[in-house]
Amino acid sequence: MRKAQSYSDALKEIETIVSEIESQSVDVDLLSEKVKRAIKLIKHCKLKLRNTEKELDGVLKEFDDPENDVKESDPDTQQGSTLFDD
Repeated sequence: MRKAQSYSDALKEIETIVSEIESQSVDVDLLSEKVKRAIKLIKHCKLKLRNTEKELDGVLKEFDDPENDVKESDPDTQQGSTLFDD
C-alpha cells in the first residue's frame, strides 16, 4: 500500500515540474505527462487544504463553544499550574 504524499512533497514536485516547463527542459513527448502529473498533484493539494480547513473549523468551533469554557474551579487553571506541568 502506497503512503499518501504530503502536502509539502506534492508542492515541491509541482514547483519542479513548473520549473522544468518554464526552462523548456521538458521533452515535447513528456510534456503531456508532466502536465497531467501536475494537475493530479494540484488536486491532491487542494483536497489536503480543504480537509485541513474543515478540521480547523471544527477545532475552532469547539474552542468558541461556551460549554467548553474553563471554570474557575478547574485545577488546571489555578495560578502556577499549566496543562504542561508534569
